[in-house]
Amino acid sequence: MLISSWNVNSVRARIENIKSYLLKYKPDILMMQEIKTEDINFPYDDFSSMDYESHVFGQKSYNGVAIISKKKLTNIKTDLIKDKLKQSRIISAEVEYKKKTIQLINIYTPNGNPVDTEKYDYKKNWMDQLIKQLKSLSKKNSNIILAGDFNVIPAAEDVYNVKSFEDDALYRLEIRKKFREMLNLGFSDVYRYFNEDKEGYTFWDYMRGAWQKNNGMRIDHFLASSSIIDNIKGININKDPRGREKPSDHTPIEINLA
Repeated sequence: MLISSWNVNSVRARIENIKSYLLKYKPDILMMQEIKTEDINFPYDDFSSMDYESHVFGQKSYNGVAIISKKKLTNIKTDLIKDKLKQSRIISAEVEYKKKTIQLINIYTPNGNPVDTEKYDYKKNWMDQLIKQLKSLSKKNSNIILAGDFNVIPAAEDVYNVKSFEDDALYRLEIRKKFREMLNLGFSDVYRYFNEDKEGYTFWDYMRGAWQKNNGMRIDHFLASSSIIDNIKGININKDPRGREKPSDHTPIEINLA
């Protein structure tokens, strides 16, 4: 079973790129972030014509998350975090896999910049709520896959120039500690589980020729609970969509369950 995660940076603006990706790589499940559309305007028909069922938690012009799947998904939830700003940033679903019920959680964590502002406080509070929810959910179901745009650079090797990000909301120590706190709940950073120190950028800014210069960062992640990690055959950062015309600034990451 191939599960993908991708910040598409507007599902309607990237629809042809997304459809091309689905046709070529055929993920069973795709978790999308930053869909930037209300539920009513989501391109359900485009995906249903390709045998994908859509589950959407949208928002006009900003944020928004969705899961499209060829597998039957159940227990869809969009209220795991009590968001004081009412932003659409998290959706979860359950899928059956080898007699296990896996909870898939798709997140779009706030960026948090500029630091020492309300935006940064919002990010910290949002992550704290996520950690609290993961603690609770792990007691009910030990099979969890958490994926999406975390807006967290976990370590120096995950960004092209760490010096320029030392006081950025994506790399600040207290933000990286919150990421570590999630791992300490019994999750593995799947990319680092398979790639100890290999570069794994998932985002390249549109500005200053970042893609051409490979000035990237790893901010999109898959975290898997210990009961699931042995079922994962590997993880791939698929750079193909980032090199196409009118791309998202992120590229898909994919895990393959044996």
